[in-house]
This record gives sequence, C-alpha cells and structure tokens, in this order.
Amino acid sequence: QVQLVESGGGLVQTGDSLRLSCAASGRTFSSFDMGWFRQAPGKEREFVSAISWSGSSTYYADSMKGRFTISRDNAKNTVYLQMNNLKPADTAIYYCAARATALYPATNENSYTYWGQGTQVVVSS
Repeated sequence: QVQLVESGGGLVQTGDSLRLSCAASGRTFSSFDMGWFRQAPGKEREFVSAISWSGSSTYYADSMKGRFTISRDNAKNTVYLQMNNLKPADTAIYYCAARATALYPATNENSYTYWGQGTQVVVSS
C-alpha cells in the first residue's frame, strides 16, 4: 500500500508559478513511476506529467511542455510539479498517482494504482 499526499496548491494570478509536492509513504517509493493528473470543473481527469521510478524519463501533455517540470527526490519520497506561467485554463484539482508496473502508457490513468486526494489550483485572470 502507498499513501500519497499532495500539497502546494492555491490561488494565484495569470503568469505566476506554483510548485506542487506529493509525499509518499508506505511501500518503497523509488520503485514506483509517478504521475500528475488534473481535473477541471465539469471536465474529465487528464494527464499532466509523469516520471519514471529512476527519474530518467519524463512525460508531459502537450499543453504543459515548456511550462511544467516534473521531478522527484527518492530520498525524500517526494515528487514535484513545478508549474510556471500559469493560465486560467490550468485551474483544476491536481492529483498525484503511483504505479508499480507499466501495463499501460504513463499517460493513461488506468496505469496507476494509488492516488492522492488532490490539491486545488486556481489561476485568476
């Protein structure tokens, strides 16, 4: 079992930055690929970014490339999502997720077994 707790969300203005954190506890964090997803009001949950267990591979949704950066610190059991140049369209609840096996692509939410409760990000115009 893995417990995931997100933090770092908040209310910001267009163009601001935020860094989300996801702290993991339970099973060995360093063996899990990690992902970030988000769900905006009235919309389905969508892929944001993912990082392999070693940190050697990263993935981004097209709309986040160049603005968001995912990273992890296995010594701290934490994955981060640095979000720059935020836009109102980035307003959503952001979830982190963990997977032990790669049955599906990292962009597919069905690939992830463990989920956090989410952290709210609101970007005002």
